[in-house]
Amino acid sequence: MLHHRIDPTTVLKSYAFAAVAKAEGVNFFYFTPRSVNFTDRTIKGKVLENGAWQEKILPFPDVIYNAGSPEKLAVSKDIINKLKEEIPFTTHSIGNKWNVTRRLQEAKEFANYLIPSEIVKNVPAFHKYITTFERVVFKPIDGRKGKGIYFISKGKTSGYEINHDNETVKYTKLQLDAFIKEKIEGGTFIVQPYIQSKTKSGQIYDFRIHVQKDGEGKWVITTVYPRIAPTGSIIPNINNGGYTNYLEPFLEQEFKEQAFDMKRLLEHFGLSLAKHLDEIQMKKFGELIDEIGIDIGLDEHLKIWIYEVNWRPGCPPAFYLELDVVIHTIRYAKYLAENKDRIIKNMKELKVTEVKPKREVPIIAITGSAGKTTTKAFLASILAKKWKIFESKDYWNTTDHTEKHAAEINKTHEAVVLEYGMAYPGIITKHCSIIQPNMSVVTNVGLAHVGNFDGDIKKVAIAKSELIHGMKQDGLLVINKDDKNSNHLETKKFKGKILTVGIRSRVADYKAYDVQYKEDGMQFKIKLQGHETQMFIPILGEHHVYNALNAIAIADRLGFTAMEIKAGLIFRKPPRRLTIYNCNQNIMLIDDTVHSHPQGVKAALDVLTAVGKNRKVAIIGQMRELGDLREEEYRKVGEYVQKLGIDVLITYGFRTEEIGAAAKAKGFPANKIYHFTDKEKLHVLLEQLVSPNDTILIKGASKTNMFETVKYLSDKFEGK
Repeated sequence: MLHHRIDPTTVLKSYAFAAVAKAEGVNFFYFTPRSVNFTDRTIKGKVLENGAWQEKILPFPDVIYNAGSPEKLAVSKDIINKLKEEIPFTTHSIGNKWNVTRRLQEAKEFANYLIPSEIVKNVPAFHKYITTFERVVFKPIDGRKGKGIYFISKGKTSGYEINHDNETVKYTKLQLDAFIKEKIEGGTFIVQPYIQSKTKSGQIYDFRIHVQKDGEGKWVITTVYPRIAPTGSIIPNINNGGYTNYLEPFLEQEFKEQAFDMKRLLEHFGLSLAKHLDEIQMKKFGELIDEIGIDIGLDEHLKIWIYEVNWRPGCPPAFYLELDVVIHTIRYAKYLAENKDRIIKNMKELKVTEVKPKREVPIIAITGSAGKTTTKAFLASILAKKWKIFESKDYWNTTDHTEKHAAEINKTHEAVVLEYGMAYPGIITKHCSIIQPNMSVVTNVGLAHVGNFDGDIKKVAIAKSELIHGMKQDGLLVINKDDKNSNHLETKKFKGKILTVGIRSRVADYKAYDVQYKEDGMQFKIKLQGHETQMFIPILGEHHVYNALNAIAIADRLGFTAMEIKAGLIFRKPPRRLTIYNCNQNIMLIDDTVHSHPQGVKAALDVLTAVGKNRKVAIIGQMRELGDLREEEYRKVGEYVQKLGIDVLITYGFRTEEIGAAAKAKGFPANKIYHFTDKEKLHVLLEQLVSPNDTILIKGASKTNMFETVKYLSDKFEGK
């Protein structure tokens, strides 16, 4: 037994190992790295004789049981690595919780059982997570025995609650921000959704599956037992006051006629996961493991979730089981010593013969008059939870960009997510000739670039349909059921699967309902994989719910779990897309200054109406490429401004005064309408006009440089 402690009397299991080894006919001694002499191949070890540890000079052993802390043994890594070259070790570290999670994600087979986890890099990232999941676990990346775990939830009315060591404390947002900041500055923490298993009496529990290799080198179940939290506690760990029970009576009490099947399920899961991790260790590092403890929970649908996988798990809380653990370890050590040459040969063959199963790489192209970039960002964020992906940069959607992407995509990419832009007929056909997608999304068919199509929306739809004709004809297509213009898409000859998304349509395959504005984004519900799931996206606007639905539809078809999809929707929002700046004097700026077309302007005005609590100011820039439809569409936007009850309307750019005229014709106060073609004069007005508590929308295309107005107001009122 190799350990970091010099004195074996401080390592209680050393006595059990010495006793079992003697009964099994094995010579056993205890040692530390610094007692190794490579010159004469001896070790100054300690042997248990007549109840006392005696120091002796001993020859190198046939096999080493590595029982010490990897962190504390790290100072002797050169000695340990040299020992490994000569003597087989029964087990090797599989890393901390984060490393195990990454290994399982990369290997795929057990990825669907992992609770989505993120390293908390800053306070805003934590808030996105808790807004999405409402109840989260916040814990150190390398914690053990349930130490340092915080259960954090949003309060029923306001504030937050943190449960730690069975005590619950209420926090304001400022207090929580300070708490999270202090923790992540002092170490690495991860956050994950809080999934709890509850007994019929309401107590929290989990299962520990203890798995080992036996004297034939085969994985066996040492024990499975439930760990039950005391009444009022949410931590079932034994070291935190939890207690255990015999498995079979517990299963019969909780699962009745399903008890036997549940026992078989738990055992099969434990053995399968142990074999899987063992294979990963052999393929990746040429090392073996012989024992793991798997902590799992069951959600309300009885789906298994992996809480943790522990290398060198603590002994089960029963003496006879502790002896079982030691017996398996000693017998496996004997097996390893007697078969080491064959085992090493098998490991080498496993590394050489590893063949990854072939699967078609999803190549997903997204087009549409609005929502391309946001849909792409949502989908890429979800897929990246499990796969190495190629994602086109935001707004890189020309055919020149697609040619560059074709040169950058390689065999390591497990999925490709691209944005195909279009301003004229034939463009999307060229995109598809460069990279042919096998999955596609048409977000909608709107008035963007309609001036290039003789003002005919049907011609825009025909141009968008080039994606349907150019993709693989047995692939997957997602379209918007609520968008009436999408009815003009040419889908009749498409032989693949068509999925629809919607909010208002009754028959959409992926339908959002109970859509609500929240402080930092949108919340909605969806039926996914047979269950109702509440989703959150950290971006404002009902139109972005459609973009999320597009991503959900593709990810669901690719086998991602609802939990993975939910975590993936916490995405990196494209810049200047309804970005909120909270300024001094309680002034809020809404920056939506990338693209501008009638559909997008109305969506941005909806957001202004939803989030503006006091005076609402709309600054609307010129919309290009509307052709002969400009006058009609400007009129509709002006009428919409009046309908929503916006307080102040400011237009900027060529002919945009028509928007104000249409609003005035419908009864909008003339003294609340302003028009400019000179941005400096616009800024002079804003300096006089803007008052405390105003909410100001700046909406315009990047070509009109409306972001200059955002920057002017943000600098003046110190937005952040």
